[in-house]
Amino acid sequence: MSKPMKTAALLGAVAAAMTAQATSVSAATKEKCYGVSLAGENSCKAGEGTTCAGTSTVDYQGNAWTLVDAGTCTEIELPAMADGTPRTGALEELDRDLPSA
Repeated sequence: MSKPMKTAALLGAVAAAMTAQATSVSAATKEKCYGVSLAGENSCKAGEGTTCAGTSTVDYQGNAWTLVDAGTCTEIELPAMADGTPRTGALEELDRDLPSA
């Protein structure tokens, strides 16, 4: 193999490795955040009676999650509940804003 071809192959391998690393880092910087998505805009699994992405039926449904940037879940600004209680996102399922049976 000629020197220019070896150089091109090496540069291609380095570029591929850097792309793979960037993809891994970006996926690792997301986390599940419960209770922050609008109805029908959740990521996969939204608690009882739902199956996957887009199946939540209540805004801020406590057992529905969406992926957010790591470390931001509990800082997302949400409207207060009807009784004035503040709403926050959580890293675990919540017992609030669930669909009525």
